[in-house]
Amino acid sequence: MPVRKRSTELSKRAATSGKPMRKAAIKKPTTSRRLVLRSRFPQRKGAALTAHAAATYAELERMYPDAHCELDYRNAYELTVATILSAQCTDKRVNMVTPSVFAAYPNAATLADAALGHVEELVNSTGFFRAKARSLVGMAQAVVAKHDGEIPHTMAELIELPGVGRKTANVVLGNVFGINEGVVVDTHVGRLANRLGFTKAIDPVKIEHALMPLVPSENWTMLSHLFIWHGRQICDARTPRCGICDLRPRCPSAPLDM
Repeated sequence: MPVRKRSTELSKRAATSGKPMRKAAIKKPTTSRRLVLRSRFPQRKGAALTAHAAATYAELERMYPDAHCELDYRNAYELTVATILSAQCTDKRVNMVTPSVFAAYPNAATLADAALGHVEELVNSTGFFRAKARSLVGMAQAVVAKHDGEIPHTMAELIELPGVGRKTANVVLGNVFGINEGVVVDTHVGRLANRLGFTKAIDPVKIEHALMPLVPSENWTMLSHLFIWHGRQICDARTPRCGICDLRPRCPSAPLDM
């Protein structure tokens, strides 16, 4: 129906019904708070972005001189197990669970022969316990079958293990073997990478690839620790404490009125 004809018809209906004709709702353009906050700085690129990353790293290093992996472990096997369990779970909870796991299964060989039900019982409180138990036993069996019971120390070999993705592999390589293959991207790292203006990417692998050129490779493991510590202590997901954040002067997401 042509627009003019429809408009006339609607007017007639309103007149006969005695009710005023409703005006079409006009949608006002909305501007998200995030976009307003990001207007503090122009988008940094190239040398400016690299300089921003260097200054941010130096400030975080000053703020958190003791930053480290907060999962409890004594060797590569234990850290692999702990990191698999840390998916969708806090490090604090994982550290409460792993002593019993390591006491029952002190190495890959013993875990490879474990009864799945018993492993499920031990890791129940970490969430997704059935999937995690399958990953743990599968990982141990693969380590025994292909690597003589020792956790491998290359990215290619690690990501072939059940339950081990790039994030877990980076955790093990960086913290146990001192190999900076990449940047660990968990929820804290992803959130800070966005808020600090390093990338707009959401996918963890894309975030990792955006961060790697901005920081010397020898600092990749520590960068993750610094981001994680800052994310837990100040740059919270829901209520970031921008008022006490030392990164506020250079952060594109800090409120303008502070």
